[in-house]
Amino acid sequence: MSNTPIVANPLLQLDNQLCFPLYALSRMVTKAYQPLLQELDLTYPQYLVFLLLWEHRELSVKELGDKLLLDSGTLTPLLKRLEQKQLISRRRDPRDERSVIIGLLPAGQELQVRACQVPEAVFARLNMTRAEAEALRNQLNTLLKQLA
Repeated sequence: MSNTPIVANPLLQLDNQLCFPLYALSRMVTKAYQPLLQELDLTYPQYLVFLLLWEHRELSVKELGDKLLLDSGTLTPLLKRLEQKQLISRRRDPRDERSVIIGLLPAGQELQVRACQVPEAVFARLNMTRAEAEALRNQLNTLLKQLA
């Protein structure tokens, strides 16, 4: 081994990367949700599906995938588990047999009441106000749109 010190290129130092704090933050924020979602018996991706279903009542698998940036190979097993728990229904779209429509069942709708405490609890865990969270979310959404 050589005793010659390595002169690091600042562009290649971890502390100077944008990707690492975003990656680490994503993992830590998801982890902050976990105990709250365990009370609902949901995983984080399942929670995201419910956020959309509570808003729209029913969506196709394709629409869910487009909105969540997930492929059907990721969504299908997740949706099957929710169907087994009798939280959602899956049915073929009569207008297009290739399309599967996901809808809320009563137990899935009832989860919405229990889930109302999740956002506020996460804001508290992150020590953020709603306004701060909204500003950060807007910045992140702008970045997502630029990369899409």
